[in-house]
Amino acid sequence: MSRVNILNHSLLTHKFTLLRNKDTNVKDFRNLVYEIGRLIAYEATKELPMQEVSVETPLCKTNGKLVEKQPVLVPILRAGLGMVEPFLDIIPAAKVGHIGLERDHDTHLPSEYYCKLPTDIAEREVIVLDPMLATGGSGSAAIEFIKKRGAKNIRFACMIAAPEGIEVLQKDHPDVDLFVGVLDECLNENAYIVPGLGDAGDRLFGTL
Repeated sequence: MSRVNILNHSLLTHKFTLLRNKDTNVKDFRNLVYEIGRLIAYEATKELPMQEVSVETPLCKTNGKLVEKQPVLVPILRAGLGMVEPFLDIIPAAKVGHIGLERDHDTHLPSEYYCKLPTDIAEREVIVLDPMLATGGSGSAAIEFIKKRGAKNIRFACMIAAPEGIEVLQKDHPDVDLFVGVLDECLNENAYIVPGLGDAGDRLFGTL
């Protein structure tokens, strides 16, 4: 079963309180997503594969470790774009792919309308980015599409998750570790996370 890492941190609690406020404007919302994203990025990258190297300090030679290969960030369009910049600030040499999903009005199943990934994705750690993990349908589908392109080592990072979404990802992808800023109560009848923050994409891009 995949590991679920809930980031209990006083700074996150403070920033999430501001982020949830319906009166927080677009500029402040984006800044908060950036600040929260950096904290999540720090946790989501703490166990990347390393290789031993030898370096020479001004005093002597010593052994150290470097990340073997920079990871690939894959935001789920469009809300996932808000988490790319803070992750790149932590790992500026990371590669960035993109995946776009849309839901069929009849079957309600997600389908892929865009996917562009690095050709060597099978050799790298992949971190899928999406601010909200609600039903888990889009997240699970995105991971499945990425696996079909050859990815083998995948992590999923989000700001807010519902228990229902976590359950779906654990069931569908037990090999994928989850990094979650905060775990909320549940989904409402419209599949929105409660208490949540509304539609993350609309609040990020001012399309309310």
